[in-house]
Amino acid sequence: ALVFVVLLSLSLYMVRSNVATAPDFPTRVITSNDPEILIDIASGMTGSELAALLFEKKVIESSSSYFRLAVADKRSAKVSPGAHRLTLKISASQALEQLLDPVRIPNLIKVIEGAWKSEIIRSLRAYGFNDKEITSAFRAVILPARFKSAEGLLFPAQYSFPNGTSATAAVQAMVDRFSSERVGKEILNATGKYSPAQLLTIASIVQSEGDTKDFDKVARVIFNRLKISMPLQMDSTVHYIKRVRGEIFLSKLSTLINSPYNTYKNYGLPPTPIGNPGVDAMSGALNPAPGDWLYFITVAPGDTRFTASNDEFVAWKSLYQKNRKAGAFK
Repeated sequence: ALVFVVLLSLSLYMVRSNVATAPDFPTRVITSNDPEILIDIASGMTGSELAALLFEKKVIESSSSYFRLAVADKRSAKVSPGAHRLTLKISASQALEQLLDPVRIPNLIKVIEGAWKSEIIRSLRAYGFNDKEITSAFRAVILPARFKSAEGLLFPAQYSFPNGTSATAAVQAMVDRFSSERVGKEILNATGKYSPAQLLTIASIVQSEGDTKDFDKVARVIFNRLKISMPLQMDSTVHYIKRVRGEIFLSKLSTLINSPYNTYKNYGLPPTPIGNPGVDAMSGALNPAPGDWLYFITVAPGDTRFTASNDEFVAWKSLYQKNRKAGAFK
């Protein structure tokens, strides 16, 4: 399974040792004439192993310089396995920046938070896989128990695969990454009223409907509506049907589309997730904020309001329409 680089915990011994004064090349201006090297980060490689590799390949002056930085900088957890093109004899901080730079990652497939399976398929095509290979991959992929669709399980991240990687292996890597993540494990091990697949579906709606700061509140609205058998009426489910992004206004005609994913016409959750949610959206679904809200609306960019009152929601909707006409959402 493809596993992102895992950092080892910094022990008390390391804190008290000379790591704080580890030799490090000075940060410098990098030019196109500087020599470079292609390194391959193995799946499951630890932070200390990566630091040793960078030192061995003469990218950094000491393994301790990178390890110290990696422990302090949370972005280091986002360094992906696979090939990376790096400049020789650079500072640890420059090495980390290059490891995170997608331009320096050959054979890159990037899955963004909330991406639809159909969008990921386009990325797989761009990578070089043909439609037959991709179709076979999604038929062959091994999903967690009780899941019938890969939608929602393709974990958002940057993936770099060695030459010769099959489409099936690429798709399986995305699913396996989901299963290996802490929040993914929490979803899969959930034993409450809602099944893991239902929780992931809720997370996918949360991802599509709100800003990160509001994810737990949006999740609460969904749970509150489900509890009283109130239609979810989430615009994002209709956008998923239509395969459109960026639409703020939803026409009355769109809400009448005949589809099991249309939460304006159907009660309950869609049959599968409507995208592939990130960590924050899944955390929101697992830990919804306390509240009695049944409605929410973004009246202006950055201003999303929550209420249990239909009258208040109607008033806010008028404000939203006024702001939209004034061009606030352009």
